[in-house]
Amino acid sequence: MSQIAQRDYFGKALKDLAKREDIVVLDADLAGSTKTSEFKKVCPERFVEIGIAEQNMIGISSGLAAEGKTVFATTFGVFATGRCWEQVRLCVAYPELNVKIVATHCGISVGEDGATHQALEDISLMRTMPNMTVISPADAYETYAATIAIADHYGPVYMRMGRSPVPTVSEEGEKFIIGKAKALREGKDVTLFGTGQMVFNCIEAAEELKKEGVSAEVVNVSTIKPLDRDTVLASVSKTGCAVTAEEHSIIGGLGSAISELLSEELPSPVFRIGTGDIFGESGSPAELFVKYKLTSGDIAKAARKAMKKR
Repeated sequence: MSQIAQRDYFGKALKDLAKREDIVVLDADLAGSTKTSEFKKVCPERFVEIGIAEQNMIGISSGLAAEGKTVFATTFGVFATGRCWEQVRLCVAYPELNVKIVATHCGISVGEDGATHQALEDISLMRTMPNMTVISPADAYETYAATIAIADHYGPVYMRMGRSPVPTVSEEGEKFIIGKAKALREGKDVTLFGTGQMVFNCIEAAEELKKEGVSAEVVNVSTIKPLDRDTVLASVSKTGCAVTAEEHSIIGGLGSAISELLSEELPSPVFRIGTGDIFGESGSPAELFVKYKLTSGDIAKAARKAMKKR
């Protein structure tokens, strides 16, 4: 199984989108890290380097979108959603403009950069934003497909990616459908809902549980908003319990979205794997996943608890 950084395939997708005259890409002095530099190489006339002025980048993006452009505005997750929240709300989401806010370096796996750069609240901030679509691809291949899909989709979109290479769990060339979750493994005893690189950890957890005779269904929830209500309900109707796994706070993210749906339509035991009401810290991604209990073993442990609650 190969490991590829999602941002590498984001850059590849932007490069392939450069043939579209409506595509414009903006960056905030991080083109090398976000890989928007790949677009700049082939289409410098439609690449705008804003500098360290992320709020201004969102304002300029809204103006370009109002003139008919499909705009990709890219920076790190903490800046895209935190520093720019008011601009995103009033300049992009409220007028429903065609701006794609794509953030890299999200989650605890940002690692040694520490709490200031580990976006653990970004899904929550964007999920509560009216008119905003929220996407968290599982791997590099899905990131490529999702980038193409959001370019074809009219309206505000927030897409998050990590920093480090992650294992591939999807097929290269597979089409991405916004708003559709996908069962990667069928099961009958417990559902493991994952998003981002935590989908791979769910697959590993399912393998661990299989050794104990437990049949775990693994569902990749790459679109968090709009949530694929039908797939979630169908899976939990079958298994009777669930675990959610995200590299994000358990407050307001995937776990919250699924818990909200199930509490109203299919009350079921749900255990949430993610960071708690806490900031991150500096360390290697592997060390931080252990400390913050985001490993496949932690998911399997939560699954055992969920099954006992049925």
